[in-house]
Amino acid sequence: MAYIGKRPEDTFRGLASKASFTGDGSTTTFDLSENALDGGTNDIQVFVNNVRQEPGSSKSYTLGLDGSSRVRRITFTAAPASSDAIYVISPGRSSNEFNTVSDNAITTAKIQDGAITGAKIAAGTVVASDIADGSITGAKINSTFDISSKTVTLGSPKISTALADSSGNELLKVTATGSAVNELTLANAATSGNPTISATGGDTNIGISILPKGTGKITLDNLTLPAADGTADQILTTNGSGQLSFVDNSGGTSWVAVKTSDFTAVAGEGYFVNTTSGAVTVTLPTSPSLGDEVTVVDYAGTADTNNITINRNSHKIQGDAANLTISVERAGFTLVYVDATQGWLLKDK
Repeated sequence: MAYIGKRPEDTFRGLASKASFTGDGSTTTFDLSENALDGGTNDIQVFVNNVRQEPGSSKSYTLGLDGSSRVRRITFTAAPASSDAIYVISPGRSSNEFNTVSDNAITTAKIQDGAITGAKIAAGTVVASDIADGSITGAKINSTFDISSKTVTLGSPKISTALADSSGNELLKVTATGSAVNELTLANAATSGNPTISATGGDTNIGISILPKGTGKITLDNLTLPAADGTADQILTTNGSGQLSFVDNSGGTSWVAVKTSDFTAVAGEGYFVNTTSGAVTVTLPTSPSLGDEVTVVDYAGTADTNNITINRNSHKIQGDAANLTISVERAGFTLVYVDATQGWLLKDK
């Protein structure tokens, strides 16, 4: 059968409640266990010895506030006699009171998607222990959920994969490691202090790895490190614009194994020359630059017998266009190049 409007219920549902009291001949006020209903005085029925009473200040009774300012108190015009049976029938419908919700009664299925907003949560009222694991999913939280004015207490929140910025773009990605015991700790600082990023965890010695992607580089305090390692004994140098690179260490003298025959020297190297078996000629570099140095030492103390000759290789030595002959036992010296006018000069005399 079709209906206009709401279909009648298939069964009746008993929602009415009954409150019972006994008169003592002196008491005129009796408090109900529940709030009075929407209609107030006219929405309840009061009986004394099965006789319905008429409400009103000049009639049998009135309805008012109890000691807790709730609409529950019935005040009779005259005290019911001792042993009078008093009962109140309430139809069982109210729009101004909610029943208390039991613990763990609200599940994820009970929450409408997007229903949870910052305005629904008073500051400090929800702590981690109040929320069952997995009960609040992303779908339940409004996309503009604002907790800027709220106090949210979280013990160790779990981040599944990433954090996003206000536009939904990836800000920080997280990769989980099974059975991890080491982690990063971020610490802020008071005035004049520096915030720190520390490696912490179960191991005694823990490093921190920072790995750029592809040919990307790491920049710290506006200094950009090289993308790859250098070779042995190289040093870092800057181009003056924050770009660091590995270069050969040109400072100091790079000593070469003992020489026993004629050879051509290389700028920046030092040579132990052994003339025990005969004289040795050392030829200076062909195209020296300002500051280039060459060091020569009489290895066996035999330069007085078998001389060491320094071939100038078309450059002057001490301002003269002549080779230099070493004939002093245990002699040792360093030549440094200055220019075409003076050529190679003795660094120490």
